[in-house]
Amino acid sequence: MSEPQSRGKEVQPSQLIGQYLTLEEFCTCTQTYQKYADTIDPYPRNLAETIPALQTLCLHILDPIINHFSRSRFQLTYGFCSKDLKRYLNQKDPQTGKKNGRVDPSRDQHMAHEVNQNGSYYCDRLGAACDFQILGLESDRLVEWILEKQLPVDSLYFYGSDRPIHISYSPKPRQNIWAFTTTGMPTRKGIENWIEAAKQSD
Repeated sequence: MSEPQSRGKEVQPSQLIGQYLTLEEFCTCTQTYQKYADTIDPYPRNLAETIPALQTLCLHILDPIINHFSRSRFQLTYGFCSKDLKRYLNQKDPQTGKKNGRVDPSRDQHMAHEVNQNGSYYCDRLGAACDFQILGLESDRLVEWILEKQLPVDSLYFYGSDRPIHISYSPKPRQNIWAFTTTGMPTRKGIENWIEAAKQSD
């Protein structure tokens, strides 16, 4: 594991991390960032490892999806999670009393290869993740297309047909698929066909 790097000149927000997406888009797309932009540094620190992780996510997962459905229909809702963004996602909105977002850095791969103050990865699964939707397409149809094309998914979370999906890539994709109930509990009920299709693409 390389030493984490400070932001400084190394970060290039306009840098393409795939055929279509820039680092800036990937790091600043959340509503929480937009709300607190003046106080959040959204960019990676461990550039030597996190940037390549984001690039491979684009190469293997996002670029093929955008190539098929078009850039104009692709809507990124949650990309990279910096240490600053993680802190704000955990906080409650002072007006509504609700948390700004959900964050599970030890499992969800949104922090990619970032390391904590002890020098350990926030998520030992490594890889990288994002949430997105295709405008005008129900998300269950999107999942079916991804499985049909046998994209090398590590984790895929389905929250509902009208909500974005979560998807990740890692060097050893597990094809791990979960749905979530309306109360946010993970389940595999009702997605047996997807799980079987994922096994066939291993």
